[in-house]
Amino acid sequence: MRQTVREFYDRAEQADFTAVIDDHGHHSARGLLRSATELADEMTPDGTPGGTVLLQADNSWRTVAATLAVGLTGGVLALVNRHTTRAEFAAAVADIRPDVLVADPAALDEWDGGRARPDARTAEALDGWSVRAARGPRDVSRWSGGTLIGLTSGSTGRPKGVVQSESALRYACSCTIDVNGLRDGDAVAAVVPLSSTAAYCFGTCLSLMLGGPLVLAGRWDQRAALERMAAHDVRWTMCVPTMALQMGSAAAGSKVLDGVRSITVGGGPMDRGALARAERSLGTTILRVFGMSECLGHTSPRPDDPEDIRLGRDGRPFPGTDLRAVAADGTVLGPGATGRAQVRGPSLFLGYARDGKVEPPDLTPDGFFPTGDLLVTGADGTVTVMGREKDVIIRGGRNLDITEIERAVAAHPSVARACVAPVPDPLLGERAAVLVVVEEGSAELGLDELTAHLAGTGLSKTKWPEFAFTVSELPQTTVGKLDRSGARRLARDLHEGLSAPPERHRQGDA
Repeated sequence: MRQTVREFYDRAEQADFTAVIDDHGHHSARGLLRSATELADEMTPDGTPGGTVLLQADNSWRTVAATLAVGLTGGVLALVNRHTTRAEFAAAVADIRPDVLVADPAALDEWDGGRARPDARTAEALDGWSVRAARGPRDVSRWSGGTLIGLTSGSTGRPKGVVQSESALRYACSCTIDVNGLRDGDAVAAVVPLSSTAAYCFGTCLSLMLGGPLVLAGRWDQRAALERMAAHDVRWTMCVPTMALQMGSAAAGSKVLDGVRSITVGGGPMDRGALARAERSLGTTILRVFGMSECLGHTSPRPDDPEDIRLGRDGRPFPGTDLRAVAADGTVLGPGATGRAQVRGPSLFLGYARDGKVEPPDLTPDGFFPTGDLLVTGADGTVTVMGREKDVIIRGGRNLDITEIERAVAAHPSVARACVAPVPDPLLGERAAVLVVVEEGSAELGLDELTAHLAGTGLSKTKWPEFAFTVSELPQTTVGKLDRSGARRLARDLHEGLSAPPERHRQGDA
């Protein structure tokens, strides 16, 4: 983060400004730089420069100050969440091999941080946090030009360290600033935990580049988020679909965010109708986008695009980014055909952190990264993500597309959020169940009413859910995304509780 931090430093020298607003209050740019300098001194005992710093990233001024400290010392920053388990922390340490640990002392105790670097000296910075810095030589060249390592869950459950360069972060932020018409000094909000690679990029990095306030909240509360964004003249934020819909419900048509230019929404299933209702309630413009830790936010519509593009598709690739759909044999598909998504561009990651160095990604011969998603391209240059390749339910040998069913269910006017999950069946292997969160003030949604709605959507009857459960909220990950594994467990538990499934829950086999 050397270039970004240097620009921030130069801006603060010219004139001080409010750089962070969080649960602790207002924090000036110069105040953050003082804290960063103190932390940098503790991170570099005996004057040892640079190093790889594993930080407990939280939604406070500490994450910004630590970013500045790492940039000032020419180091590499790795992010970990407070909710990380001891096993996950140990796996991250094994892959990243950090020179410095910076975290709440209680968190380090829970993670057994002393075992991670037994040779480190312990100091204090960031208003009471622990800094464990190892002495000896440090080599950041092992990251092949990487400046940020963000953890993302792999299919095995073991965290994967995604290594990104500063140029990739700046490209993604610059394109986002341009698309949303943001200006120097604009306030932006970060409501997704900053331990997420995307939230860190479009929260911490983007706000440092703009030189305006970064508005934060320590824990997610949709009403508090609305109040804070409105009070501090936030112009833009990024969030996951669940958060956008929850804020829309909390706004209750007040248009409280009419001063916000746009809200970028990505990272989960999205229904056009539900997003449109949230948009009208909030009084702002929602932009549905596609991105991932491995290739940050690489598509977006523009605020002046029509609703069917802003909310019904996933925008257009950023300039310089190529996104395509391919068949199983690698043949590139034309507009309108669903295929496997592949992407290449300036925000593509360098690789995964493995044994203290970069393991290059598995790319196609022409440099594309397979994302694991299903994609449709449009003749007008727009793209639409149709779901994950593996998001299917296998019912009696027939594959049911979870995303297709969810979109049809979410079009019901009483449905705020929906998630389809498999439940076991001794005859067919799996059946489809749907977890539904209804709009505030709406009654519980039974299967009969739901299937009557689906009959009018054109969704084949063979794809209709056979169980429906109204729940207060869908399971979420620590960064606010839909937790599909948690949803599957919840659906199984609710299904097992039906000793004799009543008609309102279960549809016949016909």
